[in-house]
Amino acid sequence: MNDLNFRTLDLNLLRVFDEVMTERNLTRAAHNLSMTQPAVSNALRRLRDVLGDDLVRRSGYGVEPTPAAQTLWPSVREALQLLRGTLAPGAFDPASARNAFQLAMADATAAKLIPALMDIFESEAPGANLRILPLTTRDPRDLLESGTVDLAIGYFPGVLAELGALHLQDHIPHFQHQQLYVGEYVVVMRRGHPLAGKPLDLDTYCEALHLLVSFSGRPFGFVDEALAAMSRQRRVVLTVNQFFTAGRVVATSDMLTVLPRHFVGATGMEHELAQCELPMQVPAVHVDALWHRQATHNSAHRWLRGAVERASAIEFRPEKPSIPSPAKRPRAEES
Repeated sequence: MNDLNFRTLDLNLLRVFDEVMTERNLTRAAHNLSMTQPAVSNALRRLRDVLGDDLVRRSGYGVEPTPAAQTLWPSVREALQLLRGTLAPGAFDPASARNAFQLAMADATAAKLIPALMDIFESEAPGANLRILPLTTRDPRDLLESGTVDLAIGYFPGVLAELGALHLQDHIPHFQHQQLYVGEYVVVMRRGHPLAGKPLDLDTYCEALHLLVSFSGRPFGFVDEALAAMSRQRRVVLTVNQFFTAGRVVATSDMLTVLPRHFVGATGMEHELAQCELPMQVPAVHVDALWHRQATHNSAHRWLRGAVERASAIEFRPEKPSIPSPAKRPRAEES
């Protein structure tokens, strides 16, 4: 875009563009903007004339963005968000807020974090709502990009490695993160298991039958990566996508599983389960909050991130082990 085009650009067109990109549907975008659909179409036409690109094309019941629109959108969203935050820095008042926040996290995290987080909501933002979606991926960037969730909380080693690489290359990543706590994992089995109450050596561990919590169903997690580094392996006979399900299954079988230490007590099945330390060293599992860069300056989102951080500080008090270098962080998907 040249200087002349920018000087004559109606910035309201960028608001229309942002809404159309979010909804991928002109009718919904018009409704959200309190405009008619012809007015939205006209605004897009004017913006096309300025930028020299189609921006969106009809596809099924909605529209699909062009490559140029995809490239432009993150910068437009961030600029609009920054402008809103600058012009109305105190716009979010927790006491009177009616926001509905959406978070994605695994059940093991939710079982421990949500009670403390709801205490904060009830005392500071009693009119706000919280929606928890199951985390089913180690890369939730599509959920954040589409606006499906405001914040994703979990173990995202691949995503964080990519973000770190972008920083080293002096690129500005589209996502930001904050470490909340470092998780410790233990071997879990039923109380009456033949191995319960005994020291667990590596040979015995590898010879046992194992259940793996895997969001993707792939039978290889960070424990398997640690074993592979020692030229060892275990037999994973079952994968499930929830930690609670894993606890329930091993409580009635002879399989072993690996669960977050904090989660065992939150299952309500602690009296049915026995636990012991892993027979080998594994890298620390870092649990992070991940969000889209465009939300960084949003006052409501800032409050949400602060509330999550405070809830984590309340619930995850154990002293954190030393943090390994990024190169040594586990890259496998699950436990």
